Order: sequence, then C-alpha cells, then structure tokens
Amino acid sequence: MSSKQRARLKSPAEIEKMAASGAVLAEVFRELGMIVGPGVTTAEIDALAERLIAEAGCIPSFKGYNGFPATCCISVNEEVVHGIPGPRALRDGDIVGVDCGLIRDGWHSDSAETFAVGRVSEEAERLLRTTRECLELAIAQTRPGKRISDLGAAVEDHAHAGGFSVVETLVGHGIGRRLHEEPQVPNFRSRALPDPVLEAGLVLAIEPMINAGAKQVVTAADGWTIATADRRLSAHFEHTVAVTADGPRVLTLR
Repeated sequence: MSSKQRARLKSPAEIEKMAASGAVLAEVFRELGMIVGPGVTTAEIDALAERLIAEAGCIPSFKGYNGFPATCCISVNEEVVHGIPGPRALRDGDIVGVDCGLIRDGWHSDSAETFAVGRVSEEAERLLRTTRECLELAIAQTRPGKRISDLGAAVEDHAHAGGFSVVETLVGHGIGRRLHEEPQVPNFRSRALPDPVLEAGLVLAIEPMINAGAKQVVTAADGWTIATADRRLSAHFEHTVAVTADGPRVLTLR
C-alpha cells in the first residue's frame, strides 16, 4: 500500500476539531514563552506545559509515547530534538527547543519552537530566523496539487542558502487521530520516501530541523536525545497545518 493510500484525509468538521486542539496548544506555547529565561530549568518548563494541558481538559501526546517520560521534548543548544526535561537550568545565550503535543477530544496537535534565552550569538539569531523562515516557506507550499517534495525543496534550498544544513534522519509526518500518520514529510529532496500529491483534507506536522554545522546527528546515552555530531547549534520549529482548497491553514498558529 502506498503512502498516499494510507494517508487519511480529514473532513471539514474534523479539521475544526483539530483546530480546537491546536488552539489550546498555541496558548500553551504563549505561556511557555513567558517563562523561558536564564535560571529556569527544563523541568519547570515541562511542568508548566503539563499543568496547562490538564487545566484545558486535554492529554499530553508525548508523555508515555513509546516510553517517553515527559510532556515536552526540550532540547538545548546542540540538541536537535527529543531532549528529556530535567534539572538543567538555562543560561544566558542558550537556545532551547520545546516540542509539545496534546490530544483534545481524540485529536492530536503538534508544534515546536526554539526560544532564545537572554542575549544569544549572531549565529544563533540567524539560525533561528532561517529555521523559522524554512517553516514558513514549507507551509506556503502546502496546497492541493503540490507534492510533499515541494515542501522539502523549499526548506532545503533556504537552509543551504543561509549556510546551514538540514537534518535528514528525522522528518515531519501526517497527524490526526494518531500522533504519527502517513505521509512522512522530509525537509529535503528525498529519493527514498514516497512523494504523494497533496489533497484537501490532509493534515501535516511540518517541522524543519536545521543545523548550524554539518547535518549528521548522534543519539545520546539516554536513548532519546538527538544531538548534532559536531556539537554545533540546532534549531527546530513546527506547526500542524491542514491542506484546504483555499490553501494552508495553520492549526497551531500563535
């Protein structure tokens, strides 16, 4: 069965339910952005996210998923994704990626943002700006008739133009009743993955992961945290986006 055949299209009513899930997640990120700063631990950020999700009557998507122990993946500096929150206190000049998802009425939403902690280096600022722009360019391609490869090409070209590299061992994904659905959404031109045509009703989690140095990554001893092999900075931004006849609809917009 092809990737396209496995991708489940959502009805307009189902997209509205996913938008309601995404609206809660957007508010969680607004609140998290207000506490990120020097001295705050990654565990404190995670605890706030878990409390806000519970108060909204929702369920964290990540906690317990394949055994992941926290509500958010929180990744600092050279860590790309899947960092486990803990006692590490953020320092002025760090960048911290927060990836979080939740379930509302059975529908997932998923988003990520890399925050600057205090005053960061020029390279860090440029990396954050470029990665955010990569996401925006990919979203602009999320229209009926486009292919998944159009999203990846937009990300790859912009990242390389900025002198950065694209992580190729991790990709975005479809999303809906399940956190990870088909199709896979690479942030580069892939010859190995299926390249379906986008149709109205498809909902994607688009999530460029861009490295300041080389694209190679390694897995830490905790079995979860993915970091750059050369220990240089990495940034990650993500939105849940619905393909509609009128163009892309960002369900986690904030």
